[in-house]
Amino acid sequence: MIQCPSLMIRRPPLALVILLLSFPQVVETIYSPTLPLIAAAYHATPQEAAQTLSLWFVAFAFGVVIWGRLCDGVGRRPVLLCGLALYAIGSGWAMVAGDFPQLLMARLISAFGAAVGSIVVQTALRDSYRGSDLARVFSWLGGALAVSPAIGMVLGQAIASCAGHQGVFGGLGLLATGLLALSFAFWPETRPSEVRAASFLSTLRDMLRDGDIWGNAVLIAVFNLAIFGFYQLGPFLFERLETRWFAFGQSGLVLAAASLLGAFINSVLLQRGARAGQLVEASVLLLGIGAGGVILLASSPAFIIGMAIVALAYAVAIPNILTGALRNYGDRLGAAGAVLSMLYYVLLGAGLTAAGFGQRLDILLAACAIFGALAIYAKRQGLVPKAA
Repeated sequence: MIQCPSLMIRRPPLALVILLLSFPQVVETIYSPTLPLIAAAYHATPQEAAQTLSLWFVAFAFGVVIWGRLCDGVGRRPVLLCGLALYAIGSGWAMVAGDFPQLLMARLISAFGAAVGSIVVQTALRDSYRGSDLARVFSWLGGALAVSPAIGMVLGQAIASCAGHQGVFGGLGLLATGLLALSFAFWPETRPSEVRAASFLSTLRDMLRDGDIWGNAVLIAVFNLAIFGFYQLGPFLFERLETRWFAFGQSGLVLAAASLLGAFINSVLLQRGARAGQLVEASVLLLGIGAGGVILLASSPAFIIGMAIVALAYAVAIPNILTGALRNYGDRLGAAGAVLSMLYYVLLGAGLTAAGFGQRLDILLAACAIFGALAIYAKRQGLVPKAA
């Protein structure tokens, strides 16, 4: 599709797009290596410390609803700036939190603010690109989407070892401040004139009746749950394994390499004409294989081989799901993106809450593979209703 000149002018810089799209995932996982430190500092159990990560996604889900709604009514740029500022405030509070309840509140505020990086950037990309152009951009960004959690984990391990959990929160506040300055200087307003401030309730009603939306929400949730479940449970799992030659922080390098490989494979296959749906189905199969590897090798650090397969599957699946997820809602992208994000983040938050109490990565991954396969089966067999 040929883009009009106005769209070409309003496209945000891709370098800033990558930074902002990676921002929510980096800040979600840079925190995970500090979980044992937080448990010790605030006299919390591993289950309680893990809930600070799972509750993050619940607040994040509410954030995407509010920011997504404001995207259509107020504009993309002011919403982005407000969300980044709120995240910086939450990180500052977390750094000086005097007790565990204060830390939880600070994390909830941070999550609400960080949600702006996901919903605004995806909406702006859908404003600026269409069809195959959008698929190509999401494919390029697939590497950033896949690698950013691992980068966050490695950075978190390094900062925590030098400055503890307070240093991590301080670093997150500085990161948000830097992104706020860059966005103020370079992020354009991309909202098309024809976009209307759609009723959120009307959009929610339409999308809840849309089987494709539910299928996509479940698939996005299970792939994210498989990855972030590892970041939530991994620190305590490695502590139990008591291995010295391979630590939790080093596992992030393995997952990053696997994610880059997955993004490269995805790009090559798309260029050769592979359909997005085919690649998502293949990714669900890889997710099952990776889960099986973790189950078989759960008592050894070698289980990271299975997690590497899971990371590769994630890198292939997520860009292909996101590309066409809102193709029927082009006149209300902000509200529609908010609803989709709300659905999968609520599912993700619920899954991580259960995982935090269960502390069983192998069972979690098996459940992700099963629900992913069921979602694919339901979509292929027409067992879910279509949009009106």
